[in-house]
Amino acid sequence: MRLALDAMGGDQAPAAVVEGAVLHLRKAPQDAVVLVGDEARIATELSRVKAQGLPQLEVRHAPEVVGMDEHPATAVRRKKGSSLRVAFELVAERYADAVVSAGNSGAAVAAGLFVLGRLPAVERPAVVTMLPTLAGRFSVLLDSGATVACRPAHLVQYAHLGAAYAHRTMGVARPRVALLSNGAEETKGTDLTRAALTALKASSLQFVGYLEGSDLFADRADVIVTDGFTGNVVLKTTEGAAFSLSAMFKREVESRSTARLGAWLTRPALAAFRKIADWAEYGGAPLLGVDGVAVLAHGRSGPRAIRNALRAASHAASLDLAPELTRAAIAAQEVCERAGLVRSRRAPESASHPES
Repeated sequence: MRLALDAMGGDQAPAAVVEGAVLHLRKAPQDAVVLVGDEARIATELSRVKAQGLPQLEVRHAPEVVGMDEHPATAVRRKKGSSLRVAFELVAERYADAVVSAGNSGAAVAAGLFVLGRLPAVERPAVVTMLPTLAGRFSVLLDSGATVACRPAHLVQYAHLGAAYAHRTMGVARPRVALLSNGAEETKGTDLTRAALTALKASSLQFVGYLEGSDLFADRADVIVTDGFTGNVVLKTTEGAAFSLSAMFKREVESRSTARLGAWLTRPALAAFRKIADWAEYGGAPLLGVDGVAVLAHGRSGPRAIRNALRAASHAASLDLAPELTRAAIAAQEVCERAGLVRSRRAPESASHPES
């Protein structure tokens, strides 16, 4: 696979990004990476890690950078020479099979929409996050930040896209789908979740109803659906909780000699736990619903996280998910039409419909 990598995206770019690309190619020499960004700075980093002349590496010069604090849509539209936009264009041109960026996530979503475009029948793309469960498996959470203000039709579509994704990537024959809410009872939730709940109950999905936040990791669903605002809060809270619990445990262990002995005995188990809880192990989150493979890495990504994001992008590109995701989006659209959540495709243009 040829992977386009935004070399200037992220808090530690370009050093960590270039090093992560080299780490990936040493593990996966069958892949190729196109480093997109300031050619001179990339060359300096390649020299630092002694990777000049690596045959699977290509450098594509892009003079501009999208800052982390810039308005996403405006930056993508105006900075046509930015590393992020050029990297996405390589996928749109089918020169690269996938794109990875640890830069401005909002701008990456905007680039997915403006540069790659949406798959047929997809209304809004969604960021997919993997959550570990108590059963030793994973569930997928979407949306984790692509669309902050959702309509019920978006949640219904996320449910279908998530089920298709879980089926292909995790091998779940018939994924269990749940809506994240503030209680398991159908009377709970908001107008948004209640409308989506009614539509999903009438769908062909294995819909299990509402899921409370306390059951996120309980293996009660393979696909957990929510709006981008809530999903992003869940994601950041989970990251913060995992880091804080690890730090608290370390502090308590270091303060007691007997605890240090116990910690030494349980080191293998603790190491395994840290690997499960560490977001860098998963590398990045796919942007589902755009016409191409795009993986959004964490802004704080170091070399290991970039390597894992490239690995995830290469794997996603090899699956050719677009046909199945398109079918899922069409199925969701039909469910929404029957539920009256969107205007029928057969209705006249003057028919009323919810605003975007």
